[in-house]
Amino acid sequence: QVQLVESGGGSVQPGGSLRLSCAASGYTYSSNCMGWFRQAPGKEREGVAAIYSGGGSPYYDDSVKGRFTISQDNAKNTVYLQMNSLKPEDTAMYYCAAEENVGGCPSEGLYEWAFPYWGQGTQVTVSS
Repeated sequence: QVQLVESGGGSVQPGGSLRLSCAASGYTYSSNCMGWFRQAPGKEREGVAAIYSGGGSPYYDDSVKGRFTISQDNAKNTVYLQMNSLKPEDTAMYYCAAEENVGGCPSEGLYEWAFPYWGQGTQVTVSS
């Protein structure tokens, strides 16, 4: 069973930075897609970024392009989300998600139903 553990959330002022980490364990297959979703109070969960273990261009939602960077350390089965120039509207619970035995990550949007494995979430609050 794949387990995902997020860390790195917290509170920051607008314009600040945070880095989230997601450590995965229990993969059966080496090819996987790991993504980050977020859910603000009263809103639906939305996909933010995703990266494929085999390489290629990561996926980013338009709302975070140029500000967030997703990266991975395959040796550690860990994915990172570097968040810069944070805005109050980035405030949300951030979730790591994963699917394995795939040929890549989605290129036109992330959907919850495509990811069977989820972390417990880490809170990010951007406020002055």
